[in-house]
Amino acid sequence: MGLDAIEPGHGRIVLHNDGVSNVFSELSAMYPLKLLSPQLPSGNVSIVYMLSYGGGLVGGDRVLLHAEVRAGARLAILSQGSTKVFKTRPGQRLFARTPSHAITSQRLEVHTSSNSALFLLPDAVTCFRDAKYHQTQIFHIAEGASAVVLDWVTSGRKSLGEEWVFSRYYSLNEVWVEGRRIARDATLLEESDSDPSDLAQRSLAESLAPYSCYATVIIYGDLVQDTIRHLSAAYSSITVFKQSVPPTLLWSLSPICDGRGCIVRVAAKETEDVKIWLGKALADLEGILGLDVYRRAFS
Repeated sequence: MGLDAIEPGHGRIVLHNDGVSNVFSELSAMYPLKLLSPQLPSGNVSIVYMLSYGGGLVGGDRVLLHAEVRAGARLAILSQGSTKVFKTRPGQRLFARTPSHAITSQRLEVHTSSNSALFLLPDAVTCFRDAKYHQTQIFHIAEGASAVVLDWVTSGRKSLGEEWVFSRYYSLNEVWVEGRRIARDATLLEESDSDPSDLAQRSLAESLAPYSCYATVIIYGDLVQDTIRHLSAAYSSITVFKQSVPPTLLWSLSPICDGRGCIVRVAAKETEDVKIWLGKALADLEGILGLDVYRRAFS
C-alpha cells in the first residue's frame, strides 16, 4: 500500500519473521499518526513507537492503526511519554473531516498468526481539561500466539490542579482467539449531569478518589504462562483486612480461558507507583522481550 492510498491518521504495520530475524514488510502512517521503529541488537523482538505530531491528539483527530504479526514474529508497540489528549477547540483542522469539537478517537486492530506474540505496552493516556476521547482496541489472536495488552489512564495534569476534569473518556478492549471472544473490558469515565436535588450525587473526581491512575492488563498465551502463574500465586497470597485509610496501591486478578490468560486491574494514588508495580509484576517479560525492550517499556 502506497502512502497516497493511506488516509490521514491511518497507519499499517506488517511484521514477519524470515527464520533469522523480524522484517517489516510494511510500516506506514499519515499525519497526525507517526510510527518509528528503532534498530535493536536482537532480531527476535521488534519495536514500533506509536506517536503523534505535536506531542498529543487534539479534538477531532481520528487515528486508525492496523497491525499484523505473522508466524514467528514478536512485536512490542510502545509510546514515548503519555498519550496526551488536548481539550477540544472550535474550528476545522485540515486533516479532520469533522469539526474539532467532535470526540478524539483512536482505534487499533491487531491480527496475530500462530507462534507470534504482541506486547502492547504504551505509557498511560492523559486527558486534559474538557477533552473527549474514545479508544477501541481489538485483538485477534491465533491459536499458539500470545499477547500482553496494557491499557491505563491518569487523572490528568495534577501539577496544574486538573484531576478527572476531562469531559469524557471511553476505552474498549476485546480479545478474540480463533473467532471466540475471551475478554471484553470497557471503561467509561464522564461527569454525570448535575441534579441539585440529589444531595448524595458525587462528582467524577470524588467517585475515583483517592486514586489518580487506573490500569488494566490482559495477558494470554503459552509464551507468558510464567507471568500468569507468578501473578496468580501473588494474588492468592494476599490477605484482606480492614484498613483505616485506603492503600497507596491496590490490584486484582481475574483468570480467563481456563487459566490460559488473566485480566489484572491496578489503581494507585500516583502514576509512577503503577509503573513501578507493573515493572515488577511483569518482570518475567524481560526474558521474552530482552533487557533493552523491557527497560524501554517500564523505565
